[in-house]
Amino acid sequence: MKNTIFACLAVLAVSVGVMAGCGSREPAEEPSKEPTKEPTKEPSKEVGPTVARKAPDFTLSSFDGKTISLSDYRGKIVVLEWFNYECPFVLHHYGLPNTMVELANKYKDKNVVWLAINSTNSTTAEANIEFAEKRKLPYPILDDRSGTVGRAYGAKTTPHMYIINTKGGIAYQGAIDNDPRGRKKQGLINYVDRALTELTGGKEVSTTDTMPYGCTVKYAK
Repeated sequence: MKNTIFACLAVLAVSVGVMAGCGSREPAEEPSKEPTKEPTKEPSKEVGPTVARKAPDFTLSSFDGKTISLSDYRGKIVVLEWFNYECPFVLHHYGLPNTMVELANKYKDKNVVWLAINSTNSTTAEANIEFAEKRKLPYPILDDRSGTVGRAYGAKTTPHMYIINTKGGIAYQGAIDNDPRGRKKQGLINYVDRALTELTGGKEVSTTDTMPYGCTVKYAK
């Protein structure tokens, strides 16, 4: 009988020891309520130049066979229009109103050069030539199917507008206007028109940077 009691007491002592050991452990840490921060990403190599920085020089062929370099127009104001004849936003500005052509004609005698650039990888020379002839464009469409120039500038949409001043710096980049839907009857601001008016008048550009709108540039992969 005594042996049985001693055995029970021994088991009880072991059990208490185990419980004491368990009770001495630190409680598990609760998950942090702060979200895990993602590692900082390296800046994109295709960000393109910022406003007021020097515009990257380039040499491209127009779809009608001419070779054109940006450096050819040193001392002039140059407008770069990223273009895609299949984009509805572009077609709107070549309809009514004929925004691009009218602006190019408005400033052609004021030391302003207008260049359209097509970085669409699948475009064809024939289609661009046909569009230019049909719309009577007073400026060339340049072939950037490789996407080299578009990526250098960081062109994101068609249209995406850049204005280069007489010193070769980017004076404006962004949208053609503040009317992506093409429906404004009041409060319409054509950023390119205003910037060109200011530059040709010897003034600083008041709005240098806006968000471009349109179709994404269809770069070669």
